[in-house]
Amino acid sequence: MQGTIATFDTETRSGTLLLDDGTRLSFGAEAFQRSGLRLLRLGQRVTVESDATGVIWRVLIPGVA
Repeated sequence: MQGTIATFDTETRSGTLLLDDGTRLSFGAEAFQRSGLRLLRLGQRVTVESDATGVIWRVLIPGVA
């Protein structure tokens, strides 16, 4: 799934993203930590991976390995 970062708290390292269909999803610090990233910007385009229950497991920047 792809979306755009709507909020990101640098202290808690969690935030929300807006999917292309308008759905808002939250992600926790664990999902951000699994990405290996240091920061996310508001409006930044991301790809998310979710587990079988739909919980966001990892947040990635498209095209960045």
